[in-house]
Amino acid sequence: MRPIAILQHEATQGPGVLLDHLDKNDLPYRLISPASDGTAPVDASKFSGLIVLGSDHCVNESLPWIEDELTLLQDAIRRDVPVLGHCFGAQMLARAMGAKVSRNGCPNIGWSPIWVTPPAQHRMGLPRQVTIFNWHYDTFEIPAGAVRTMYGSHCLNKGFLRGRHWAFQGHLEVTEASVRNWCAAGRTELRHAHGPAAQGEAQILEGLHERIEALHLIADQTYQAWSRQLDRPISVAMRSASSYA
Repeated sequence: MRPIAILQHEATQGPGVLLDHLDKNDLPYRLISPASDGTAPVDASKFSGLIVLGSDHCVNESLPWIEDELTLLQDAIRRDVPVLGHCFGAQMLARAMGAKVSRNGCPNIGWSPIWVTPPAQHRMGLPRQVTIFNWHYDTFEIPAGAVRTMYGSHCLNKGFLRGRHWAFQGHLEVTEASVRNWCAAGRTELRHAHGPAAQGEAQILEGLHERIEALHLIADQTYQAWSRQLDRPISVAMRSASSYA
């Protein structure tokens, strides 16, 4: 099976529980660091799927590696190589599908309830409402031909799917350690982020263990549903000549 490409852009925004899911299901993967490498692959045929993680950058920035990623995602869409986008990755997928990405009405940082639409409840096996972790300033339009999967009070478009391509404007992959590290690295940012959907460090860390455990149940359900779409080699058992005698 070809590996799944995981595009990671920031040290504090790693694949987290995604790696546990891939390892548990014997799914090969390749970690790629476009932001630090300054480039990204552009041929999606080398991979069985693409997972695009978050970033401190905006998808509308004119950077060579962002343009490479855009080319890679457009190639994946043409070849129907399944894509799973988280936050920045979701915005990149939306942009690759021709949708607009722009500033959200307010920062969306911390934990917030999200409503799951009936198509997503059916496709992903999720309940009607979940609580996810967020850290973003931008939002996307729902691309042509896609279906909204999640929506929030302070950010309408929290997710979409189109065929085998899924996007989440939030972070299902985080761990307790990664949230703590992210808050520590972003303390200055947290002090300056204001609005009805922006939490401070104390709010984010309150009840963190229980929040993460609940989030991991949602993440596992979602990742299982997405990875079932991947193309896998067909194993054919060969019968020995004596079995035909």
